[in-house]
Amino acid sequence: MSEFKVREKFLPYCLPLIEEDEINEVVDSLKSGWLSTGPKTREFEKQFADYVGAKYAIAMNSATAALHLALEAADVGPGDEVITTPMTFCASVNTIVHMGAIPVFVDIDPKTHCIDPKKIEKKITPKTKAIVPVHYAGHSCDMDEIMRIAKKHNLFVSEDAAHAVYTKYKNKLIGAIGDCTSFSFYATKNICTGEGGILTTNRDDIAQKLREISLHGMNKAAWNRYGKGGSWRYDVENPGYKYNMTDIQASLGLCQLSKLERMQKRREEIAEKYNKAFGEINEVTTPYTASYTRHAWHLYIIQLEVEKLKIDRDQFIEKLKEYNIGVSVHFIPVHYMSFYKNTFGYKVGDFPVVEEYFEKIISLPLYPKMSDEDVQYVIDVVERIIEEYKK
Repeated sequence: MSEFKVREKFLPYCLPLIEEDEINEVVDSLKSGWLSTGPKTREFEKQFADYVGAKYAIAMNSATAALHLALEAADVGPGDEVITTPMTFCASVNTIVHMGAIPVFVDIDPKTHCIDPKKIEKKITPKTKAIVPVHYAGHSCDMDEIMRIAKKHNLFVSEDAAHAVYTKYKNKLIGAIGDCTSFSFYATKNICTGEGGILTTNRDDIAQKLREISLHGMNKAAWNRYGKGGSWRYDVENPGYKYNMTDIQASLGLCQLSKLERMQKRREEIAEKYNKAFGEINEVTTPYTASYTRHAWHLYIIQLEVEKLKIDRDQFIEKLKEYNIGVSVHFIPVHYMSFYKNTFGYKVGDFPVVEEYFEKIISLPLYPKMSDEDVQYVIDVVERIIEEYKK
């Protein structure tokens, strides 16, 4: 093979796009004195709710917190069952366990890699209380079918949209379809606040309940107590949680939301370049996008057709690292984790579509800060490794 120059500087798997306006907005918050939940948090909630078309948005310190409180809103408790997918980050499932409930896994659709609606109904029992569909990698679940099943069986729907800022389902933004929707603003996400999340809903009862229990169960927000015209008196109506977002985080969120369209355009450009290049390689399968969704391209995941290669997925990742490219795998199936095997009896072989998919997948770098040269380097390296190790 011809000589190939390995880049000297490591290409990270993901970097947030932080510019001067984010820095200035954070500094403004620091100077204002509002370091915790305050006016910027409330403004971010309003703007985000308006963006996704939801009636309410409640900003929190993580999407995990939002997923937890969504189950609180559903009155999930000990002995209840909650249906979700094992092809997700553990937070989606851990929060079910936190409620004392039992996670019931359903295999994924072999094309979209989201939960397979055709398999959900078989897992419903008299103990089933809720469904947690996960919009995987930026591709939406088939929400019409999931909502039909939920309505038929009187089940609560808590959408895990950690990957789905900007995602559409049938020309409607994710965020106002199920009973609740939880978004993540972790450092790698399409909108970044360092840590943070938000829950959206159209239900008045849920919004009122969750706004209180997200901050200790107090009936008045802290910034109202200490602000001009506020009162020091408050009541704790139930034992809530310390899940509130800070104004420092919201400062980042406001800036990131304002430039979301620009950042998404760049994600789409990179995904298109990857699709064009890798779509011509027999040893690689590119991501599928159903006609009913607008993909947010939170992740770009290739599947290696390992039977056509002399190396497996893990060895391929090591080769990418040798070329100074950072990659990841999304995700190690939750039913592989020791807690879920030991506690609920899950084992390898239970979900064959998830398991076959997991053995093939690599998440490649995809983020707005990538240059065209970065993107081309990833393409060239993947092609080079394929050429060297194909059968």
